[in-house]
Amino acid sequence: MRGWSIQDSVELYNVRNWGRDFFRINEAGNVEVTPAGPRGESIDLKQLVDDLVSRDLQPPLLIRFTDILEHRVRTLAGAFKSAIREYEYQGNYRGVFPIKVNQQRHLVEDYVKVAATFHMGLECGSKPELLIVLAMMDDPQALILCNGYKDNEFIETALMAKRLGRNPIIVVEKFSEFKLVCDVADRVGVAPVIGMRAKLASKGAGRWEGSAGDRAKFGLTVGEMVEGIKYLKERNRLDSMQLLHFHIGSQVSAIRSVKNALREAARLYTGLVKLGAPMKYFDVGGGLGVDYDGSRSNFESSVNYTIDEYAADVVAAVQGACDEAEVAHPTLITESGRAMAAHHSVLVFNVLGVTEFPTAEHIEPVTEDEPEALLELHEICQGVTRKTYQEAYHDALAAKEEVLTLFNVGNLDLVQRARAEKLFWQACQKILTVARQQSYVPDELEGLEKTLADTYFCNFSVFQSAPDSWAVDQLFPVMPIHRLNQEPTRKAILADITCDSDGKIDKFIDLRDVKDVLELHPFREGEPYYLALFLVGAYQEILGDLHNLFGDTNAVHVSLDDGGGYSIDHVIEGDTVTEVLSYVQFSKADLVRRVRRATELAMKEGRMTVAEAAKMVQAYQSGLDGYTYLEE
Repeated sequence: MRGWSIQDSVELYNVRNWGRDFFRINEAGNVEVTPAGPRGESIDLKQLVDDLVSRDLQPPLLIRFTDILEHRVRTLAGAFKSAIREYEYQGNYRGVFPIKVNQQRHLVEDYVKVAATFHMGLECGSKPELLIVLAMMDDPQALILCNGYKDNEFIETALMAKRLGRNPIIVVEKFSEFKLVCDVADRVGVAPVIGMRAKLASKGAGRWEGSAGDRAKFGLTVGEMVEGIKYLKERNRLDSMQLLHFHIGSQVSAIRSVKNALREAARLYTGLVKLGAPMKYFDVGGGLGVDYDGSRSNFESSVNYTIDEYAADVVAAVQGACDEAEVAHPTLITESGRAMAAHHSVLVFNVLGVTEFPTAEHIEPVTEDEPEALLELHEICQGVTRKTYQEAYHDALAAKEEVLTLFNVGNLDLVQRARAEKLFWQACQKILTVARQQSYVPDELEGLEKTLADTYFCNFSVFQSAPDSWAVDQLFPVMPIHRLNQEPTRKAILADITCDSDGKIDKFIDLRDVKDVLELHPFREGEPYYLALFLVGAYQEILGDLHNLFGDTNAVHVSLDDGGGYSIDHVIEGDTVTEVLSYVQFSKADLVRRVRRATELAMKEGRMTVAEAAKMVQAYQSGLDGYTYLEE
């Protein structure tokens, strides 16, 4: 029989598809990262983690690969450059990065650095984000898009950015903002550049398709757009109207939805020009998706198109509508934050322990004087065959119910109930073993795989590090980062360390579908076993919350160096307990004072010695200064 190979792991975890340009498995059986693309230098992820741990950086570890972010920005810009050249499009491309996707300072700095090559800008949707963007963006050819709801201060700040040499565009999201923008512009004496967000009838595809359509949260109806043009004429501000923006939802899974929206929006654009607006910019918003599961399908965790195809469709649709209407080709804008940022972050965490169901290898004998239900369960365990496995499952369920009834009326003691439960799970194990060998598995047995799965307890918080997994059932690739030259013989779900039953991952990517269990290696006590959650660079960090007061994880920025290795550019230590407690208004000094008072009372009453009290206070203070996650 052929042994397990690295290629088997590649196929099992579908690495070749979701990890396409940046992740693979090397000959040592470890995950390997190729931050500059498949032809560039590589980093052994397991060796990197060992290196970080040796520097006293404990898991969970969020590892951000700067070169991956740069590669994604260059790929997006390159796709539009190629499409513009191929179609002989007469306009430019000016992408922007919506910083709501990931506002971490080092990431924004890294983006701005590479984006300058392509004059790509930033998008903001709130006053705090606007203040970040105003300071970070100094390329006069790059755009600053101001979306979201606005007040006087927001608009004044955006307009004053023009005097700093910035290039802000204020996008009107609701009709009342036309007056607001004009009033503030008149007061500060700065001519605005205005855009309007269209509420398209065309919808997206996938989890966030409700971002467009008649009931969308943001945007102007066609009637409001026409009235907006009239209002700007009345205020002598029509020359300010230069941009049309639309957004059909994040992670658009089907290219047909993109094409439909482009067709409608392009007609709106040419219509605005015919109404007299000196339009210059066509902003397709976000929606460019990420193939999280590697299926290249219109499944909500995937996309059925490439970046090149997306860019070509945008260019072709706008060019076609403008040529037909004899309108100049506008500058094209995308707000593709997810596509730029998702791949660059990897969360690595260690397994703390495992809960397993009893195996069917050693079935304890029973005596004739045992309760009938135990005898029946024992007989079921011994008699599972290809012909009887479905009937055996029905009988096992009935026997289990009988055991519970007997226990509740006092006719079965605790030890007997424990033995009965063990026999039941052993019977289920044997039934599942037989069912796996069949070409067809009855519907009632399909959930048995998940029911009998091991639970691997992992040192991370789903709510902090992968909130979309919990909140919207987003699939992220997850797999071991080492031992991949060995067969993973266990089937498991992942549980985090929060005290919440929702703190788990029990849906995993598969070659063709979603599976309920993840194949993992047997856990060895005393030996680190690391798993990683991939493609978590978009939204997860900023959406993460403090459930159970688990804070930000340790984070590092890693880049390739000139010598073929890697350098650790930034280390951002995770939250200490004190820092997290301060978020909920607890003071370290006050807490320590309370504990000191308790130790003084304990010494006075003879329950503690002076040495014990001092040790207690020292340990308490050390705990407050420590990592919120479990440490070795």
